[in-house]
Amino acid sequence: MGLLRGVARTAVVAGTATAVSNRVSRRQAGRWASQEDEQAAQQQAYADQAAYQQQQAYQQQLAQQQAYQQQAAPQAPAGGGMDAKLAQLKTLADLKASGVLSDAEFEQQKAAILAG
Repeated sequence: MGLLRGVARTAVVAGTATAVSNRVSRRQAGRWASQEDEQAAQQQAYADQAAYQQQQAYQQQLAQQQAYQQQAAPQAPAGGGMDAKLAQLKTLADLKASGVLSDAEFEQQKAAILAG
């Protein structure tokens, strides 16, 4: 009977040890999975932040380029714009001299050209 009792006790102890070991393994696997999920979430947040910063830098660069173009644009056509106005005024004077335009029409068109 002592032998049977010893074998039974060994079986109970081994069964309990196996159950505890399995429980510990499952718990550790759950912890590791949650840690991996947290790391993946942190990496995604970092990637999102990097993409946002890159987009902000691109928009800032684009705004600077547009501002530069707006500053440079009015200076370039100033000479060409003045030449065009002078040509229009000469054409207008020729039309007035040939009698196609009256004095009032000439003054109105001249004001429009100089204002534009």
